[in-house]
Amino acid sequence: MWRDLAPVGRSATSGGYFRQPWTAAESELRAWFAEQCAARGLTVQTDGIGNQVAWWRPDGEPAAPGVLTGSHLDSVLDGGAYDGPLGVVSALAAVDELRERGFTPSRPIGVGTFVEEEGSRFGLACLGSRLVTGATSWETARELRDRDGVFLADAVTDAGLEPDTGLLGLDDVGCFVELHVEQGRDLVDREAAVGVASRIWPHGRFRFDFAGEANHAGTTRMEDRRDPMLTFAATTLAADEGARLTHERATFGRVRVEPNGTNAVPSRVTAWLDARAASEEALQSLVDDVSRRAGDRAGHDGTTVTVTAESVSGSVAFDPELASRLSALGRSPDGGTDGWPVIPTQAGHDAGILSAAGVPTAMLFVRNPTGVSHSPAERAETADCLAGVTALADVLADLAR
Repeated sequence: MWRDLAPVGRSATSGGYFRQPWTAAESELRAWFAEQCAARGLTVQTDGIGNQVAWWRPDGEPAAPGVLTGSHLDSVLDGGAYDGPLGVVSALAAVDELRERGFTPSRPIGVGTFVEEEGSRFGLACLGSRLVTGATSWETARELRDRDGVFLADAVTDAGLEPDTGLLGLDDVGCFVELHVEQGRDLVDREAAVGVASRIWPHGRFRFDFAGEANHAGTTRMEDRRDPMLTFAATTLAADEGARLTHERATFGRVRVEPNGTNAVPSRVTAWLDARAASEEALQSLVDDVSRRAGDRAGHDGTTVTVTAESVSGSVAFDPELASRLSALGRSPDGGTDGWPVIPTQAGHDAGILSAAGVPTAMLFVRNPTGVSHSPAERAETADCLAGVTALADVLADLAR
């Protein structure tokens, strides 16, 4: 399966992946998922925007709502191979392993994928799961535009989907377990191949619009300029300083400049801040501090700044009893290990959206030897990936008995 996925949406230049939602690469991945499920006798349901789920149902009427696993298939721009697809491939492989064990579930086991988890095209992270849970309405989402000005509703339709046919329902989902490559080095430091998530830091995306005055780069004296690029640069440094002092995260990773000429003082700079903190109060304090310092610098530069929150996700604490139960499955028979370590994550996931919607949710992480993620250098060792498959199979067996 991993060899099948390797070339899809991959850049020949960087080796990274461009698997944005409702594009040819993502459509190919949806078709691949449907084929893999069909080969296992699982019937795939695809909703009106491309979310997919396939159920392995026990004989007779299910005694309880099912156990859903899976992740996402889209990527960030120039992303890595593992973020998302590892969870989908591992879910299918876990079903294979359970069948090889002769296991028959007493409640349904589902494998699913959610669209636009990264928010790389329309700017709203976990969009597919937000729509399914009702955290975001279709009326709001359909008006989102990508960088080329394409409306989300048009992108979905152009991909051959029919949004009016509705979304996946969660009535049949009793719990959700997402496996994901770790986006950090916690498991490396613990010398553990697999971990269980305890919580997700609150995080958000904030648009900073800096406005000034376009002018000639050669004839305009430095003291006569109203340059929004200076305000942006000072704000970037302020965000870095504030996050370092409080041990949080602040990143300006996307910038748009107008008119974007080499020999012109820009008239406008738009930049997006990704901010993350250990608590919602700390996140708000961090963003407020960056915004205040941006405003102070704008006053000095003769520019203006407006801050807009585009996507904010609150803190998520995964079900502690479920996390403890799953952690215990990692205990070694000889008592050499106490179980899989329970660790926090600073990255957002569909699991966090489902948890916030009241679905009992857990996450498994597979060790990332470098900790690098959202990059072509992202990777995981094959032995650790296989350990993740076995761990997920153990979890599904425990939850579906």
